[in-house]
Amino acid sequence: MPPLPWLQLIGVSKVFLSQAGAITAISDANLAVRKGEFLCVVGSSGCGKSTLLNLIAGLVSPDRGRILLDGEPVKGPGPDRMVIFQEPALFPWLSVLDNVTFGPKMRGVSNAERTGRARELLGMVHLTAFENAWVHELSGGMRQRVALARALALEPEILLMDEPFAALDAQTRDMLHEELELLWQKTGKTILFITHNVREAVRLGERVLLMSAAGGAFIKEYPVDLPRNRHLEDVELVKIASVIRDDLKEEVRRVSRLKGYANG
Repeated sequence: MPPLPWLQLIGVSKVFLSQAGAITAISDANLAVRKGEFLCVVGSSGCGKSTLLNLIAGLVSPDRGRILLDGEPVKGPGPDRMVIFQEPALFPWLSVLDNVTFGPKMRGVSNAERTGRARELLGMVHLTAFENAWVHELSGGMRQRVALARALALEPEILLMDEPFAALDAQTRDMLHEELELLWQKTGKTILFITHNVREAVRLGERVLLMSAAGGAFIKEYPVDLPRNRHLEDVELVKIASVIRDDLKEEVRRVSRLKGYANG
């Protein structure tokens, strides 16, 4: 009998109330993630990608369904799940090193242990020379690398990444793809990566899931059986991305037609 998935969403739904009425962000979503998997999720704007991440992080609770992590229900935030947002949200009054050691310090880890671990992680993201720098002295890509090191300093089981490279230029984004891939290979962490960039998803993921343009359900899965390390210009990568992009466009058209009928 095969082992149960490490992370599971079972019939999960989430509805938000607004002045315009009820908005269904996630509808009857089912998801199974292996431990150590790099999974990417794509979808159009407003399809519920960020809500999905917030549900798994425990920042919001589902209205229906269950979220299980290693067989245990997710009931709220926890250090086993770290979220990395598009904006790094670093503490500007702390140095790079102090940003990375902040979480372990709050958990009572000794100064020597947390500093040693922080320096190891800064080495992994190529920021050793900047440990005493202030946040405002760093580029956008460097800040995201600090955010990644800070998240890993708490030794989470899973990294939840919400379009972390969307605001970066193409060259910096490509460099961070390589660094994130190497970190994943070195640490074996489970990564759930949300993006609207289809080629980025194929560049990074072992699987790519497409979300519905309305209602936040998963409608299609694409295995990515390409060798590492990948490049955005690889012919086979571009072919897979083209298929996903076409399906995404068709999904947006389908939902637009349905809305047009509903309003007609």
